[in-house]
Amino acid sequence: MTSFLGRLGGWCARHGRIVLAFWVLAAGLLTASTVVFGSPVSNNVAIPGTDAQRAHELMREGFGPGYDVGGTVQLVLYTAEGTLMSKDREKAVDDTLGRIRKVPHVVEAQTPYRMGGMASNQRIGLITVKLAGQNSAKLGETASALVAAAEPAAKAGVEVVPAMSASPADKEIKTGASEIIGVAVALLVLLFAFGTLVAALIPVFTALVSIGVGLGVIGLLGHVMDVPKVASIMATMIGLGVGIDYALFLLSRHRRLLADGVPVRESVRRTVASSGGAVVFAGGTVVIALSALTLAGFPMLRTLGWVTGISVVTAVLTSVTLVPALLGLLGHRVNALRLPLVGRVASRGAHGTATGWAALGTWVAGRPWRVLTATVVVLAALAAPVAGLKLGSLDQGYSDRGTAERRAYELVSVGFGPGANGPLVVVAELDREIADTDPADPLVRDLTRRLQRTEGVAHVSPAKVNENGRSVLVQAIPEYAPSDPRALDVVSRVRAIEIPGMSVHVGGEVAGLADAGDRIMGRTPLVVAVVVLLSALLLLLAFRAPLVAIKAALMNLVSLGTAFGALAVVFSMGLGSRLVGMDPPFSPDGTFVQTLFFSVPIDTYVPLMLFAVLFGLSMDYEVFLLTSVRQAYARTGDNRAAVAEGLGATGRVITSAALIMVAVFTAFVAYPDPLVKVFGVGLAVAIAVDATIIRGFLVPATMVLLGRLNWWIPRWLDRVLPNTSIEGHEDEPAEAAPDRGLTTAGRH
Repeated sequence: MTSFLGRLGGWCARHGRIVLAFWVLAAGLLTASTVVFGSPVSNNVAIPGTDAQRAHELMREGFGPGYDVGGTVQLVLYTAEGTLMSKDREKAVDDTLGRIRKVPHVVEAQTPYRMGGMASNQRIGLITVKLAGQNSAKLGETASALVAAAEPAAKAGVEVVPAMSASPADKEIKTGASEIIGVAVALLVLLFAFGTLVAALIPVFTALVSIGVGLGVIGLLGHVMDVPKVASIMATMIGLGVGIDYALFLLSRHRRLLADGVPVRESVRRTVASSGGAVVFAGGTVVIALSALTLAGFPMLRTLGWVTGISVVTAVLTSVTLVPALLGLLGHRVNALRLPLVGRVASRGAHGTATGWAALGTWVAGRPWRVLTATVVVLAALAAPVAGLKLGSLDQGYSDRGTAERRAYELVSVGFGPGANGPLVVVAELDREIADTDPADPLVRDLTRRLQRTEGVAHVSPAKVNENGRSVLVQAIPEYAPSDPRALDVVSRVRAIEIPGMSVHVGGEVAGLADAGDRIMGRTPLVVAVVVLLSALLLLLAFRAPLVAIKAALMNLVSLGTAFGALAVVFSMGLGSRLVGMDPPFSPDGTFVQTLFFSVPIDTYVPLMLFAVLFGLSMDYEVFLLTSVRQAYARTGDNRAAVAEGLGATGRVITSAALIMVAVFTAFVAYPDPLVKVFGVGLAVAIAVDATIIRGFLVPATMVLLGRLNWWIPRWLDRVLPNTSIEGHEDEPAEAAPDRGLTTAGRH
């Protein structure tokens, strides 16, 4: 692979203008295509084979318009003075209803003056709008049109707020400020790392081109498959971090070779052959981890995985093609516009240079047991809070204060109870046909009576029989908010209802989240096992060292523990919820909980998604460190010295790369969406711990203790493994090196 990459890098360096034009043109055309044709997204969070999905399928059969995804929008009416029952306001609401019925796709608009449409204080009401033929991806546009049609009510002093059921896929997250902050901080770090403006701009430019291509591909794919709205922000977050990092690793290697006097194009060829191979393998581990999410049984999680994987693939491709093209075009001007006192490049010959990281490596190598013990204690303390991690569901009550979603949630909670924000849709399949009669069929009366007696159910709406008389739909309002764990218990109790002649199914937001949680929890061990095994196999192919591969996989699990521990402290314990910009929860009595600390639930699918992303990203640094250590060991045969030298050679680069990633992920914490905040905190903490404590202390200490066993490989395994080394020794000047006995066969 290294020979192929070397040839590729050399070709790109010689034909830099062609490669640069290709990538810029691709990014421009794809971006323009998304502007012209749009980037369709889907709110579909269906989970095939679940009870909630069965309820939703039955709900769409014969109950009339409005019983489908995006089929209903509620407008919440509120007056701060007087009531909605005054004559002038009632007339304004009637005029509003007339205008709403003229909005495209509206087939019914129910007055708030119906039974169940008005709060007891008569100051809050609900207009329920049913739609037909509505594209669920354009539900926000329809809601805006409905609010505009409510102008008569607004002129009468009535506040009109749209309320729509939401899921993690429904959140439309706009990019902008956080990306700018992340790029700015990354550029600052690169300036200090390289000391020249030209060198610092190369990784940033490459990452931006990579993101442009990746987001363009994702946007166009939205025309042929379901892509959740949150996918683009996840792709941007991960793509920006790895895109800059991969280019950084290549550029650092190239500048060291230039400092040694290697000609420009030869330096580019060697860089892509060695560091480029590490980039490909590092990116491969990220893609493998994300691809394993297909086994989670949650379609939205699967989509998030492959969409994020696209951004990683484009980052790898631009790194091994666009970066060498730019380096070939710039030549020695890569070091132009130098800043004073920073970014000096050590020559290759200075293997023993006493840099700070080399000194740390020597210090760790001299006392591995003490370092190992202390590091394990620190990491255990950081991971200990994970026992308090609380999973649940985020409802609109945790949206940014001042948004329409949060405002509607608060008004509905005050007027109709917190459970009205997450009603249960109960659909019963019947063994026989019944008619929609008055009085109702005994089966319908029995179902309604059982629901009314169910603990935790506050209100039950009148039952509706579908057209073929084979199913019944009832809406049950829980006593608890959708994010309250007790709401899940209500779902379980309703599903436990057994009535001869019918099968009871429960749908709705709360029921869907409950099923998603159960499905993900059941599949998590499988996903974790596949990710760990495949990643270890990839490392085995890269380094031909079984113990190194196993150890690397275990080290990544350690960094995951610290990330989940941080999430538990910040969100589950609430010790940092305000610091990351979360608003305090809302109480049904109309007040806010005035407290510095408050708990925020973490969506059940988030830990698995974080696991996949973090496992892959952590493996990046492992690959780069191991590559350097392996090269040093192959040259000297001294394991202890090789560990110190490898840490010294990569410590600064890995630290700079990690600092960039931490900056990018921390910048995304500024997003108002709680889901993005959770990802930002988890990713930033894990990368910071991984690049410092784990790569700086734990990995070197364990490698020193293992000694020659690091690179041991059974003779039979050495014979069957394909030669896919990423070290690129054939691209380096020949150096005399005795046989190190790296295999049981006596020679590798």
